[in-house]
Amino acid sequence: QVQLVESGGGSVQAGGSLRLSCAVSPLAFNNYAMGWFRQAPGKEREFVGRIGRTAEDTFYADSVKGRFTIARENAKNTVYLQMNSLKPEDTAVYYCALDLGVTLKTAPRQYDYWGQGTQVTVSS
Repeated sequence: QVQLVESGGGSVQAGGSLRLSCAVSPLAFNNYAMGWFRQAPGKEREFVGRIGRTAEDTFYADSVKGRFTIARENAKNTVYLQMNSLKPEDTAVYYCALDLGVTLKTAPRQYDYWGQGTQVTVSS
C-alpha cells in the first residue's frame, strides 16, 4: 500500500522559514510527480506547487512563487517543500500528494495518493 508521510510542520513568526518533508513508500518514487497542497480552516484545499520526475520540472501557485521551493531526493523517496518569507496567510495544513500521471495537474481530485497533512502556523 502506498504511504505518504509528511513532517516538518510547526509554528513560526512571519518572515521565517520552514521545510516540510514527504516520504513515500513503497513505489518507484522517481517515476512519479509530486504535489503540495494546503487547506486553511473553512477554505478549500488549494494547490501550492508540483515537481515532475526531474528536479527542473516545477510549477508553483502565484501566491507562493518566489518564496517556496519544491525539491526531490529520489534516493530517499522524499520530496521537500522549502518555505521562506512566510506570511500569516500561509497558515494551513499542508499535504503532499502523488500523481500517477505525467501531465501537469493542479486540482486535488487529480492526485492519486495523499499524506495525512502537517500543520503550519505563521504568527504576525
